[in-house]
Amino acid sequence: MLRVQEIKHVEPAAYVAEHMLPRRPLYDAFFKRAMDVVLATVGLVLSMPLWLAIIVAIKLDSDGPAIFVQDRVGFRGRRFRFLKFRSMHRDAERRLHEVQAANEADGPVFKMRRDPRVTRVGSFLRRTSLDELPQLINVIKGDMSIVGPRPPLPIEVDKYRPADMIRLSVRPGLTCLWQIRGRSTVGFETWMEYDREYVSRLSPLLDLSIMVQTVWAVVSCRGAF
Repeated sequence: MLRVQEIKHVEPAAYVAEHMLPRRPLYDAFFKRAMDVVLATVGLVLSMPLWLAIIVAIKLDSDGPAIFVQDRVGFRGRRFRFLKFRSMHRDAERRLHEVQAANEADGPVFKMRRDPRVTRVGSFLRRTSLDELPQLINVIKGDMSIVGPRPPLPIEVDKYRPADMIRLSVRPGLTCLWQIRGRSTVGFETWMEYDREYVSRLSPLLDLSIMVQTVWAVVSCRGAF
């Protein structure tokens, strides 16, 4: 079990890097990373034909690059370039203020079931989680893990409470407890509880269980929007 120090005051991500220094079990420090590299590499090679089809579909459907790049916060507050297939129109971030009032999520995150900024192809990619495939590259680079809390935006981390910061004490992941227990239908507080649970229970068996259950979550499209 990871031992995480209690944080007395919420600071930007740099505070996390300086103060959150949990003892990492051997599994997290070495074996989990080795498993990540192997699984992500195999997944990347096998999914290449699918990448080509998705890229063509995105380019035919809307103007803009096929890959969307965004700053996210990772392990111990370190920022990295987060990759995914573009599922929105290229001016989506500039138009956020237009839909902010329609936010269906609580806490410092934005979720909207019928977001007008999402493209037709993007809607399909989101429901099936295929938009996340480029994050296999993030896993191989070491920015992410196969299993771990989803990587937040810097503006979200700035609004975190002390207990929420604990999710940054492990590498962010492609899938997590939130992913298999409801995804976007889960409230922010429950989401954070799931991530704290993951950090405290970190083990090979838990990661394997989450990966297996993720297959059903993706196939069923449960909670995806």
